[in-house]
Amino acid sequence: MNIRILNSKLSVAVIFLTASTSVFAQQKPTDTTKTKDIDEVIVTGVFDKRTRMNAPIAISVLKSELIEKQVPNSAADLLKNVPGVYVNSSLGEIRNNVASRGISAGSADGTFAYEYISMQEDGLPVTNTTYFNYGPDFFLRADATIAQIDAVRGGPASITAANAPGGIFNYISKTGGNKFAGEIRAKYGVQGANNSGYHRIDADFGGPLGNNWFYNIGGFYRYDLGARYPGYPFNNGGQIKGNIMKKYDRGTIKVFLKYLDDTNGYAQLIPTRNYSDPEPAEGFSSSSSLLIPKLQYNSQDFIHGGNVDYNSGRLVGNKYRSIGLNWDHNLGNDWKLFLASKYSDNAVAQNSIGNSFVTSVTDNVPYALLMGTVGIGNYSFRDALTGQEVAAVTAGLGTSGVTYNVTKNLLSGQGVQNNSILMSPLNFYENKVKESMSQLTINKKWKNMNFSFGGYYGYSDVWRFSGINGIALTTLEDRPRMLTLNFTGGLYYPTTTNPFNLIPGAFQVTNKDGFAQGAGSTGDLLEFKAKQQQGAAFFGHTWDITDKLTLDWGIRYEKIWIKGENIRTFLTNTQVTNGNVALTPGPDNNPYTIYDNNTLVKLTNVDYDRQIENFSYSAAVNYKFNNNFAVYGRYSQGSKAPDLDVFFASNRPETIGLLNPQSRKTQQVEMGLKSRTTYFDAFITPFYSLLKNVPVGAMADNGAGGFYTTPTLYNENETWGVELETNIKPITNFNVRAVLTLQDPKVKQGYYWNLKSPGITDDEVVSYSGTTVAYTPKIILNVTPNLTIGKAFAFLTWSYLGEREGSNTNIYKLPGFSQFDLGLGYNFNENLSALINVNNIFNKYGVMSYQRPGSLIQQLAGFESFTQVEYDAAVANNTPYFTVAIPPTSAYLTLTYKF
Repeated sequence: MNIRILNSKLSVAVIFLTASTSVFAQQKPTDTTKTKDIDEVIVTGVFDKRTRMNAPIAISVLKSELIEKQVPNSAADLLKNVPGVYVNSSLGEIRNNVASRGISAGSADGTFAYEYISMQEDGLPVTNTTYFNYGPDFFLRADATIAQIDAVRGGPASITAANAPGGIFNYISKTGGNKFAGEIRAKYGVQGANNSGYHRIDADFGGPLGNNWFYNIGGFYRYDLGARYPGYPFNNGGQIKGNIMKKYDRGTIKVFLKYLDDTNGYAQLIPTRNYSDPEPAEGFSSSSSLLIPKLQYNSQDFIHGGNVDYNSGRLVGNKYRSIGLNWDHNLGNDWKLFLASKYSDNAVAQNSIGNSFVTSVTDNVPYALLMGTVGIGNYSFRDALTGQEVAAVTAGLGTSGVTYNVTKNLLSGQGVQNNSILMSPLNFYENKVKESMSQLTINKKWKNMNFSFGGYYGYSDVWRFSGINGIALTTLEDRPRMLTLNFTGGLYYPTTTNPFNLIPGAFQVTNKDGFAQGAGSTGDLLEFKAKQQQGAAFFGHTWDITDKLTLDWGIRYEKIWIKGENIRTFLTNTQVTNGNVALTPGPDNNPYTIYDNNTLVKLTNVDYDRQIENFSYSAAVNYKFNNNFAVYGRYSQGSKAPDLDVFFASNRPETIGLLNPQSRKTQQVEMGLKSRTTYFDAFITPFYSLLKNVPVGAMADNGAGGFYTTPTLYNENETWGVELETNIKPITNFNVRAVLTLQDPKVKQGYYWNLKSPGITDDEVVSYSGTTVAYTPKIILNVTPNLTIGKAFAFLTWSYLGEREGSNTNIYKLPGFSQFDLGLGYNFNENLSALINVNNIFNKYGVMSYQRPGSLIQQLAGFESFTQVEYDAAVANNTPYFTVAIPPTSAYLTLTYKF
């Protein structure tokens, strides 16, 4: 971490937190075709500021001129312009997945992403803690206030930032200059087959206040129906950011403020055919959505009392309020001080379905999840809006158990899978996190050496309340309709005295809108309270041994304290008296309305208090043959504290004793070759990375209508690869920018749980060592030729993502694919310009993640349970499965006025 300064008399230390850049807000459009990137002076991730040619570090700098020409899916999407970085932004603004150099747990999307990198704004982490469905991209947006992005991969990132062995991605804000200047951007777009609207306005203003005070303020507002329009806005909200800077004789002081209030959806898995060349199943397209209609559903809050209010139209609401201070000061006699500090108040409230699961009405598992048992009698499915019966099923008891007979089927989507509907869990997560973080760095320049030492402290106060608020039953179609379910007959609750005990009656399984309750422990609520403290001390030394040879090394010691309390409810929808089973009546005092029959059995509290110590180091040498060619080599060992999920998973008294958190450990070796000529520059970086202590667990059926979490296993992944970044300019008005990653990610030591029959007794650990790491491509390519003719300009980006394994067991490969994005622009004058972007111009259905086919239980078990026999049968029968792909073709018009 570092700071970028305006005063050329000041030098800045290595671990400085980048607060701002020079007067980008005041710059007119520049000629971006010049291949000068390798001369860029960098400060992020180095021990003293120097050019890329002189620095033994792999870093890319994305300037505002490049950023503003794109329409990214998210802030993370911009990192596709960086070699060595894998980005999955297919879900939308939030829940992206970013990994560097194969340092990944092989996750499909943003559920467990950002574990090994630091996403920063102005040099400090956006958030200092991550866990399931909570991470930095819930609060990070790229807008007109961004001056540039510094992207450091591997190497010294473990020393210069907290929790960042994979890399640092620093989004640097513009600051005011000597003249008032700014810009306004207005953007309108049409997206997908629905031509749904996208409306956005960005603004940024900055200038002097007098007496060496400067300011900058800006932000955006966006109203977006979404490329996969669900019937209500997919993204709606914005942010405002500002900073004020005081320059004085011996330094600068900057104060940063940010307020974000944004509501975001994320794309859902849709039914898919063809495993070698995936395409949406009949009745679906790349613009389809499985989000449920906008409806309100309330359920009991068994922890705090009252209700849990759920509204599907709220999607995921994200709020972020922060204030930060960066102060750099010249102490004299070549001593420098830098202090960076930030306080933030973060909140995420999720009202959105999780993955939808296709299930047959002849499968007893969904009935058991909704009612706690199966029934002997008649099931009736009706359209919740019209009341029309669309399916009827008769259940009887045969010699092999309960059998089902479909007597009416008017359901949609039966060409995809006959006799099937969708079950969508209503996941709610309420997160409130208050954080403070500070870093102090002292820098000393002595002769041809630079010494940096200091400390970091981060504090996170985390509160989370979550659970499955209910289950929505819908039709299997684009923008599905809600279904109600009624049952008439006898619910089967065997007892020791009566193995064929039936409770007769007419039961309402769902309410009038089509919402059911997760029966018993399926509907358990969880509350987590955690306080995490992270303290670190670091030291760095840079020595210019000669004018050609530089030594760079550093160490970091960290200690992490995590203390918390997990509260879990245990629920039931039946009561047993003298061996007799009866349904609980619920708050409406009616036992036949099953959708609200859950009652509290008990609350359990689990306390924990753990400490973890980490030690990291990195060393490198850089040799500059001449001004046009240099090489470097680096070795690094890094550590990262485990995510809070490891602690949250230990929420039962009988398993808390198994809590043994392990830090993620990395080893990395890299070599850099930097070269430039009149017509091009190139940065080539071969690398090796080893990631240890990758946690693996599973959610399993307990055989009693509920689930349990398996003990955590720890694996190792290694990756060999090479990165290439180049800018080629053969003629004045034409240039090509290209980034390429070639890598071979392997599971060096891997295990998973083979879940057999329901219950824990026959679970077994199986090895898959030697396979390829899931969701980690071997090839990532991004090539952009740019052409300028007079006032007009054009560019075409070709992106290629190689095939990826769909699981660590390597049963199914997600095919590689190309995507093409087009940009056409015209500068009317020095102030006004127009730009047309067409993303995914050939509407390629490029699959980024998938959900295995099979029964509901098989889908819940995850892709690690997908066997070769099952896969071969699915291919032979063209069995539908579920996928998320890149967004469909979308076009945008942007008008920009700079002054």
